[in-house]
Amino acid sequence: MTAEEIAQANESLREQSPREVIEWAIGRAEGRAIVSTNFRPYEAVILHLATQVQPDIRVLWVDHGYNREATYRHAEELKAKLGLNIQAFVPKLTAAHYDAAHGGMPEPTEENEEAIKAFSTVMKLEPFQRGMRELEPTVWLTALRKVQNPNRAELDIVSPDNNFNSLKVSPVFHWSDEQMEAYLAEHDLPNEWDYFDPAKADEKRECGLHAAWGGKAVEAK
Repeated sequence: MTAEEIAQANESLREQSPREVIEWAIGRAEGRAIVSTNFRPYEAVILHLATQVQPDIRVLWVDHGYNREATYRHAEELKAKLGLNIQAFVPKLTAAHYDAAHGGMPEPTEENEEAIKAFSTVMKLEPFQRGMRELEPTVWLTALRKVQNPNRAELDIVSPDNNFNSLKVSPVFHWSDEQMEAYLAEHDLPNEWDYFDPAKADEKRECGLHAAWGGKAVEAK
């Protein structure tokens, strides 16, 4: 899509429901739509929405090996409840191997930003890019929301993704936490609050999947 077409799409989709956005996206995906997840809080919303429109939609999950037990249990619960078509990709190094070779994952502080980026490149970005190459989606559904951090506030429901050469569609981009909570309650969906992302120093920075440096970091490897 051209920049003008994307702007027009965002204008027309802004008043549509997330389900209607997904129907629009899948309708133009030519059978090659995916939805990505990391099973963080509120991920059940996008997974439920996507599978309501296309039950067998491929779900790209990078399991970097550092998830907490509660997150793995949550993933299994949602997989069973929603019949998720999980396409899991793992790093070339196990978590134990990375810890042994690099002295463990870097402490998630702003002072360790370069070390965190290096960790993210190996344990998260490379397997994600490998997954995108293998699945070759024309449309990538995400759970990105405007309220999550400043970088995402500059995006929109529909945006081009230069890192992975796909049309990125974020159906709940304009939803608040309260709207997400209401959707979970309405559809009796579980949530997961013990989630921890080792590739971020805090919730206001990007791990690289949705930032320009991520694509460049993987290309440099």
